[in-house]
Amino acid sequence: MGKIVVPSNGVLSWRDLLMDPQKQWKKGYSAYELANCWEPADNLPSCVERVFKQSQLELFNNVEILYGFPEYKVSLPGSNASSKNDLYLLARAKNELITIMVEGKVSERFGETVETWLSDNPSKGKRERLDYLLKLLGLQEDRMLNKRYQLIHRTASALLEASKLNAKNSLMLVHSFSETSKWYEDYAEFVKLFHLFPKKDNIIGPVNINGINLYFGWVNC
Repeated sequence: MGKIVVPSNGVLSWRDLLMDPQKQWKKGYSAYELANCWEPADNLPSCVERVFKQSQLELFNNVEILYGFPEYKVSLPGSNASSKNDLYLLARAKNELITIMVEGKVSERFGETVETWLSDNPSKGKRERLDYLLKLLGLQEDRMLNKRYQLIHRTASALLEASKLNAKNSLMLVHSFSETSKWYEDYAEFVKLFHLFPKKDNIIGPVNINGINLYFGWVNC
């Protein structure tokens, strides 16, 4: 019954999905802030809607959220551990589907670098997973070692869900609640690998990967 989704009963439903609610569910932490921003929204939170509507990319000017899935797991090869995304949104715009993976951030990093995650003697599972992700995204390992591993599998998650639904568009969106846009530089350096020029409070792209238009976005609230 792993594919059955039940309706949310409010922000506390988001808390119950966390691996460590005692640690993660606190004001000023990304899980708490994301839930309290998205759960009350009729469609998009006002700060996200403003960035979308002001985008020069017409696709994002009128986005309708169809379904939202907090703490959404996307299976990846190489081990039993899935990519657990803060929020997965299935949306529609211009009669096209968009899969959106939202990564909430306040002050925490985007996890380990690829080099640290691999370690000196990586397991067969880690090697299999990284090779799969890099092939999917069209990236070279030697350019990825100092990049954040979390950004790789979050982006891959958006693409994989789009592929499942035959959706033409996917977006990896960072929703930051940091007043200083902490760790924006890590996001920007990753996005530049796709020959794009990132900006805060902006959606950029697309880059076409296996027939899917991949976009990136950073929104500050």
